[in-house]
Amino acid sequence: MSASTTTAPLVLTAKALLLDMDGTIVNSDAVVERCWREWAVSHGLDPEEALKVVHGRQGYATMAVLLPDRPMEINHAENAVMLARETADTDGVIPIEGAPAFMAALDGLPHALVTSADAALATARMTAAALPLPAVRITAESVQASKPDPEGFLKGAAALGVDPADCIVFEDSAAGIAAGQAAGMRVIGVGPRAASHSPTAHIPNLTALTVTPVDGSIHLTLPPTP
Repeated sequence: MSASTTTAPLVLTAKALLLDMDGTIVNSDAVVERCWREWAVSHGLDPEEALKVVHGRQGYATMAVLLPDRPMEINHAENAVMLARETADTDGVIPIEGAPAFMAALDGLPHALVTSADAALATARMTAAALPLPAVRITAESVQASKPDPEGFLKGAAALGVDPADCIVFEDSAAGIAAGQAAGMRVIGVGPRAASHSPTAHIPNLTALTVTPVDGSIHLTLPPTP
């Protein structure tokens, strides 16, 4: 009979952390699924298939994937309506497990929010989850291209004055993980969506993650994998 083995804790070092919002530090799945299921049905699409591509992307980019022959200006117009609806609906928006302590540990350390939400939606959801808004925020208004394009993460690194190779991204979605990797950054995948997209490391939530500042760097200790 072989004994079960557990790997040692993983320690990663960075100069700055770049944080996705939805699914990574804020659990907004209830709102996202309500809004996008209704949108999919109204366009004759299978809502389950639609939800497979929603996470991580800006709304217009999701629409472009699902309705590839539709003019982009219609996607942008409908996305504005969708953003307003999502901003007004915070029912069920809560922090990801461990997020309050994680965000408190980052106070005073170099970090930025890099989200596909616009500024109003990011503020609404972070407020609903009772999480502090990072001073540096890269939102939908900040970029020309949605994730999986790396633009947002590269702008986050630039705003913090940190080389991309010295940044660690926290992400939950396929599009977000791809964006972080394309930016030349290491990616910690958070939650069940992230596990199958080959992040540098994966954690189920933020509860067992330890943040330690050491000589101008941030040391992240991830729990051992069973």
